[in-house]
Amino acid sequence: MGLTARIRTRDGWAVSHAVVTVTDMTGAQVLRAEADAEGAVRDATPLAPGAYTVIVTAVGYAPAASSAIVTASGRAEVGTVTLARQGGTELPPPGPWTVDPAHSSVAAVAQHLGISSVHGRFTDFSGTIEIAPDDVTKSRVEAVIKAASIDTGNGMRDTHLRSGDFLDVERFPEITYRSTGLTQAGTDRWTVHGELGLHGVVRPVDLDLAYLGTGADPWGGTRAAFRATTELRREDFAMNYNQVLQAGIAAIGTTLRVELDIQAVQGESLPAA
Repeated sequence: MGLTARIRTRDGWAVSHAVVTVTDMTGAQVLRAEADAEGAVRDATPLAPGAYTVIVTAVGYAPAASSAIVTASGRAEVGTVTLARQGGTELPPPGPWTVDPAHSSVAAVAQHLGISSVHGRFTDFSGTIEIAPDDVTKSRVEAVIKAASIDTGNGMRDTHLRSGDFLDVERFPEITYRSTGLTQAGTDRWTVHGELGLHGVVRPVDLDLAYLGTGADPWGGTRAAFRATTELRREDFAMNYNQVLQAGIAAIGTTLRVELDIQAVQGESLPAA
């Protein structure tokens, strides 16, 4: 009996302070519950069968409303409710923005032995974003990653990845990305078209971009948050090394899933520490 729901941000984090209000078709409030530390709402108050409106609110987020049907069991399963940051559908103010590496991550995932995944990240990178004032599709992004900063949590594996079999960091110390265009894919979704320079090869690569919102930070600045993903094939960048096991399974997958979580600070440089 009662109400169950999960409250999440657009990038999957729990919203522990969310409040869920349920009203009937006359607008009268019949239930109010608060999410726990995991963003879960579990309220045992029985509800009469019928149609209801569920409104989810949280400080710093735009309210979300949905409909729910309560069955004869008195149960309403709302499922996952996703909250957007307040003003999240409004684009960041035009002008220059600087990627904050301390609050961003550049990660990649590869299949290992055909049964599990190896996770890695680059720890040394920088980037700039220029939001165009009149036509946002003319905005630009550039990024530079130091190839030798690869970190998978295993020193021997990282040394191998830096070698000529993979990144060859002595010959190609930098990985670069420069956008060539932007296409809107939804109210807060974009496709970034660009060119990736990796291992001495430059190829077009699109990023699936989600804009997570803009807000003030504790240091007096303004920040915008983004999440972007793409998939790369190693062979497209002349990284053809592989060890094949007896069963014919490659030790390391040929496809890399790239995951970027980016915070950018408004301005041409980061604030002084």
